[in-house]
Amino acid sequence: MKYIALPDHKVCRSLSFYLAMEEYVARHVGEPDCFFMWQVMPSVIFGRNQVAANEVDFDYCQAHGIRVFRRKSGGGCVYADMDNVMLSFITAEENVGLAFNRFVNMVLLVLRKMGIEATGTRHNDVMIGDRKVCGTACYHLSGHSIVHSTMLYSTNMEHMLHAITPPAEKLQKRGIESVRQRVTLLKDHTSLGLDEVKRLIRDTLCDGERVLTPDEVAAIERLEQDYLDKDFINLLQ
Repeated sequence: MKYIALPDHKVCRSLSFYLAMEEYVARHVGEPDCFFMWQVMPSVIFGRNQVAANEVDFDYCQAHGIRVFRRKSGGGCVYADMDNVMLSFITAEENVGLAFNRFVNMVLLVLRKMGIEATGTRHNDVMIGDRKVCGTACYHLSGHSIVHSTMLYSTNMEHMLHAITPPAEKLQKRGIESVRQRVTLLKDHTSLGLDEVKRLIRDTLCDGERVLTPDEVAAIERLEQDYLDKDFINLLQ
């Protein structure tokens, strides 16, 4: 599987750029399986079918400089920042279920190499014990499936707890009292630093690299405009 790298890999871009990058790679990079990792400044990303007002505390996000984005995949609302890592898997596998299964098994392989006994669930979450460390979402394009995931290494739990506001009945249905009780941080289960974790992921899953050209980056930046919801931008200004 090829790792897709940016020519300016040290630049931290907006979450919308990386969502557009996934789509661009699926449509234009002729590799059967591709993978890349990314990190962003504090951001909330919610699923295609979610009602943002039910999932996001916009006042809190505005007060703390947290940006809000909608993705094209389904699934729940997540918080991301520079202390966790986002994983993107783009595959020519058209069966979404099989793409999910492959991706979750890849994450489990990496965690087991770290000595962590993790498991996958029927909802395609990755669990350590009874707490989630990695959630996934997927969507299908013609000829490709895109699976993306948030791996919690060490994140700002206060932002996570207050920026995302799942309905109380959703939490009660699952028999839990708060978001904090649902998740665990990878740093609490390994002595590896985040950069070491990223290196292990890449070395385990990828056997080569494809660096995007400046022209391809420019094309992604144009595609990125489709991921910028003007209503949310205005609300958070």
